[in-house]
Amino acid sequence: MKKYLLSAMAAVAVVGASAQEAVLAEEYTETVTSVAPDFRSNWFISAGGGAQILFGDHDRQPKFGDRISPALDIAIGKWFSPSIGVRLMYSGLSAKGATQTWNTEGKGGIYNTGKPVPGKFTNAYGYLCEQKFNFLTLHADVMFDLTNMFGGYNANRVYGIAPYIGVGWGHVYSRPHKDAVVGNLGLYNMFHVSKAFDINLDIRASFTNDDFDGETGGRSFDALLGVTAGVTYRFAPRGWKSRVMKEVVYDNDAVNALRRQVADLIAANEKLEREKAGKVVEHNTVVNANGTYLIYFPLNVSSLSNADRAQLEQVADMIKGTPSSTVFSVVGYADKATGTPEINETLSRERAQAVREYLVKEFNIPAERLDVKWNGGVGNMFFDDPSLSRVVIIAPKK
Repeated sequence: MKKYLLSAMAAVAVVGASAQEAVLAEEYTETVTSVAPDFRSNWFISAGGGAQILFGDHDRQPKFGDRISPALDIAIGKWFSPSIGVRLMYSGLSAKGATQTWNTEGKGGIYNTGKPVPGKFTNAYGYLCEQKFNFLTLHADVMFDLTNMFGGYNANRVYGIAPYIGVGWGHVYSRPHKDAVVGNLGLYNMFHVSKAFDINLDIRASFTNDDFDGETGGRSFDALLGVTAGVTYRFAPRGWKSRVMKEVVYDNDAVNALRRQVADLIAANEKLEREKAGKVVEHNTVVNANGTYLIYFPLNVSSLSNADRAQLEQVADMIKGTPSSTVFSVVGYADKATGTPEINETLSRERAQAVREYLVKEFNIPAERLDVKWNGGVGNMFFDDPSLSRVVIIAPKK
């Protein structure tokens, strides 16, 4: 009757411990949201128009308004994550400025409209004239959505801003033709008006060779500043599928205390079984035989009891009484008959580490004098009793 009563108590304790551990886990659960990448999703196409202004060799002479020209953007791209995207873009149309070239090859000068800039006499060959040329650029840009990067992905967010950087090829198709490498920096502003459509505002600065406008002056580069507004269509499938991961952090002291309560009940039940079979094996927490110490642990427990700590003080005194060159092995074991191989591997490691850490922290035993190892679950090591395999053995290395 006593055996059945203890068995029932152990079962109740296991259920109670599991429930308490679940509460502990719930209290310490953190939810992390990420997104699952999909190559087929989040492709887009955009088009926009606006204005741009050329910064060449004669910026100050023409009026500001006379330097403004139309701009056109067409792009296709993809967002690889809520924060990182790329696009391939055509941009261009025409640029306006001023030029000193005059009567070159009898054609009125390089990109020269033939219309002088009023009052801007330059030299004996003529006046400073207005300039206009047609061009295009093809460039690849890498975009960084700062709103998603720092604010987290939100499918209902209305506004987003994405700085970008890119490089490409520029071509002047007015005569004489010219090719150049073009670099881009910009801010891409997105207003999400529906699931499929955005209104976008693109502010971009482009940098290229000094002779892109047909003249080599005192600058190290020519530049274009453009502002375009347009529409973006996002192809389906669009958006990001959230993936939730739960990170559970346990209070190890509380869990070990619950485990020890259950282990005490199970040990009492095991003792009754041994008494019934006529096999009674009593053992202390620590056994000392020829310089070897054994620290026993209850089932499924890796923390030290107060009795263990008291016995480890004797172990520390013994170690301090040996030459400083003596190294001791600290080897952890678990009972192969209970638990999975993974659990036993963890238990044997945690038991050995708990002994080593207590000796080092409480008694200042040099860590290099303790060689820690663990062997996972093993068969009955002593007296055909599985409880004696739940042990840490401390012995001088030979």
